[in-house]
Amino acid sequence: MTLHQELSAANVPSPVVRSIASGDITVTRTYSDRYDLKVAPAIPRAEAFSVVVQLRDFDAHRLWKAGELVYEGGHARASLAITDLRDQWQCQHLSPFDNVRFQIPFARMRAFAQEMGRNEYLTLACVQGRNDPVMYGLAQALLPSLDNQRTASPLFLEQINLAVLAHLSQTYGGLHFPADKKGTLAPWQERLATEFLASHFDKPFSLRELASLCELSRSYFNKAFKESFGRTPSRWLTDYRIARVKELLLQDLPIVEVAVSCGFADQSHMTRVFTSLTGETPARFRRKNRAAGPVMDQLSS
Repeated sequence: MTLHQELSAANVPSPVVRSIASGDITVTRTYSDRYDLKVAPAIPRAEAFSVVVQLRDFDAHRLWKAGELVYEGGHARASLAITDLRDQWQCQHLSPFDNVRFQIPFARMRAFAQEMGRNEYLTLACVQGRNDPVMYGLAQALLPSLDNQRTASPLFLEQINLAVLAHLSQTYGGLHFPADKKGTLAPWQERLATEFLASHFDKPFSLRELASLCELSRSYFNKAFKESFGRTPSRWLTDYRIARVKELLLQDLPIVEVAVSCGFADQSHMTRVFTSLTGETPARFRRKNRAAGPVMDQLSS
């Protein structure tokens, strides 16, 4: 590179960045019309999800995870990407772009689920390039607040964030909210049932005992629980355990210890259940998500 080229590169303007916070959720709009942007600084690691919505067609970018190139390509307008910020991500924008990024702490997602009477161990599926007109509309609704933060209404921001949490938790987190309340558990029964299941995920219990706590027969409780949560108590508990397994696999615990701590009889039992639900073994999940690898489905821009 010549001295002139080096000086020109050094003078490349940075993208425009505008951020606003509502509680512990941060919303950031980033945009640029240039094709020659440098590699952006690494995104700080956090116990949070990053949810990115493209406001225009985005033709080209490169994405690194833990220093290794894992994606090269673009995303269409109204597409969405979700990534886990415990990993180290870095991006270079190679074409004009305009996006809105929501940084949502894990704790906020789970607190929202609990506030809604859903004590699931909530995590979001990490996707990239998924068309999502709902998130696109919510991101657009925030643009006036991002452009003029002094006049932004805290109440409006709070309501938009609640809509974001509700949509993400249902669409990518698997929470179920029945449209018809007939035949469902009462709110106090939903709360008691999920609190009981969550506190017994690693120990044996009787479903008859749980039904009795809800003042219902076992057969009626099973039917009402499924109407309320879209799955049986047994499947709810299995999904909860698998979510816990995914969290622990990202740590340094031996897989056999993960199995026992999550209520499985042994490692082989956990592996059978985990593989049947996720399509991959716990060991493969750990390798894929703890170290950079080939092009993955957990990408953002």
